Amino acid sequence: MRLERLNANRIKIFLTFDDLKERGITKEDMWHDLPSVEKLFRDMMLEAGDELGFEASGPIDVEIFSLPAQGMVVIVSKGMKSSRDQTDDDFSDDDDFIQMQVTMDESQDVLYQFEQLDDVIALAKTLYDSGIRTGSLFLFEHKYYLHFDEHHLDDSFDVDTLVAILAEYGNTSTITIFRLEEYGKCLMKDQAVADLYRYFVKTPHTK
Repeated sequence: MRLERLNANRIKIFLTFDDLKERGITKEDMWHDLPSVEKLFRDMMLEAGDELGFEASGPIDVEIFSLPAQGMVVIVSKGMKSSRDQTDDDFSDDDDFIQMQVTMDESQDVLYQFEQLDDVIALAKTLYDSGIRTGSLFLFEHKYYLHFDEHHLDDSFDVDTLVAILAEYGNTSTITIFRLEEYGKCLMKDQAVADLYRYFVKTPHTK
């Protein structure tokens, strides 16, 4: 589990599916087993308090983004109400120490972070040779991000295989595509793998 303070009243938590497994929770439990989810959140709040000094008391807003084959990004905000349209589940303990309003959204995004452009170029060759041509490339805070929408992948290509390849060159992103689109710079859109291959990998024809 990785924690990051976004501002005085907001933190971000990234949970891999291995993190959930260690806590005896499956991805499906996150949608259906509310007592287990509530306990998980309270444990996370304790850890956030120890590591970040983030004291959660009173009403908090929890937004969960489930990512395919990667894990979950959790945004926790103090003293806020969710403006999202999804159905919210309210959790509160007997003494009302913490009141949780939880919003869950299952994303189809595959998003990985890379330290250097050379890593992205090397990855592009492997993906291109495997039949992948799509993806969007972003630059944000001196790091590169490659984003894939699962719906835009070839039906014959398994998402778990894609994630396995991406993991050889980069790390799972702990920020969401929404933050990238708002604050990052899109360098190549929709056909990033094909563009990277064409500009940096493919040997130009010589006369």
